[in-house]
Amino acid sequence: MNVLVDSYGWIEFFVLGTKHGKYAAYIEKANVREYVTPSIVIYEVYRKLKSSAGEEKALEACAYIMSHTNVVSLTEKVALEAADFSISFGMAMADSIIAATAKANNAKIITGDEHFRKLENVELIK
Repeated sequence: MNVLVDSYGWIEFFVLGTKHGKYAAYIEKANVREYVTPSIVIYEVYRKLKSSAGEEKALEACAYIMSHTNVVSLTEKVALEAADFSISFGMAMADSIIAATAKANNAKIITGDEHFRKLENVELIK
């Protein structure tokens, strides 16, 4: 099974948040063969880090993600699956895309976001 660290996890890791160590256990093992990242995660990480830590930190974080994981673009099939996740679980667009990308890539989602709790193949970091 592949691994998908959601935006929340990457942000916690890069800003040395309270859950940094828990995410580090996954992120420090990241490699392009086993880790997938939806392109929307790049957007969310860059946006959050640029506004809170500056552009340089945001670019460094995104460069790390892009070099250590397989960044996948949104396809038509994943977009439709994401819409179904949104309807079925009341998920926001970004979360739905992350969930659908994980499903399409046989990946376990590593997250602290409770919105993913009802899904299969999710590890909640508390």
